[in-house]
Amino acid sequence: MKLPLVSIIMPAYNADQYIEQSIESVLSQTYANWELLITDDRSTDGTQAIVKAYADRDVRIKLFVNAENGGAGIARNNSIKKAKGRYIAFLDADDKWLPEKLTTQISFMLKNDYAFTFTAYQKVEGDEKKGIVIPPEFTCYKKLLSSNVIGCLTAVYDVEKLGKKYMPLIRKRQDMGLWLDILKDLPKAQSIPNVLALYRVDSGMTQNKLEILKWQWRFYRDVVKLNIFNATYHFFIYSVKGFLKHSV
Repeated sequence: MKLPLVSIIMPAYNADQYIEQSIESVLSQTYANWELLITDDRSTDGTQAIVKAYADRDVRIKLFVNAENGGAGIARNNSIKKAKGRYIAFLDADDKWLPEKLTTQISFMLKNDYAFTFTAYQKVEGDEKKGIVIPPEFTCYKKLLSSNVIGCLTAVYDVEKLGKKYMPLIRKRQDMGLWLDILKDLPKAQSIPNVLALYRVDSGMTQNKLEILKWQWRFYRDVVKLNIFNATYHFFIYSVKGFLKHSV
């Protein structure tokens, strides 16, 4: 039986320092039926040249370029729109997957008839491996509001069951917005405790914790439309859980 196609969604912006490692981690997958859709958000470094070189060598890798810089959410949505796979998976241009990631996760979803799953991951700083983030067994809409336990680089959803789902058109926290949208229609997202991905913590906004909290507050008020009481409640819990997670 031919395994279903997995569409891997990768946004890229000035990512020439790490994107080769990310692409190589996809090429190293034991699961071969995938397509890698990379949308470049108007990079000014060598990112496009690197991706084009890979795309010229492997037809499963496709490069798209945004008309103008719009942020990671818009870049991801462009790739989702063009995706042909039954499954949508996410990998940022500075993160990596372990070789068995797709084999383990897609088999888990097919065996158990799950529509939306995520996994454990390990933090990486430079060439050094840091703490491991083990997610809860599952999450749901209410639980996710207070803690985004779904690492974007670990998430996979089933288009056949859910239809294509897109990220909200906001500059930050788009992934959490998408997970909440999916969980409006689904009782829960199921996790796999295996570490299947490596998350880089020394690049981009990951380093700026105050900036993250600012965007999180705006997300609750402007995107989810929580009233001031509920926004304050979930923001407090999110901040505490975020501190504990980042201290790992």
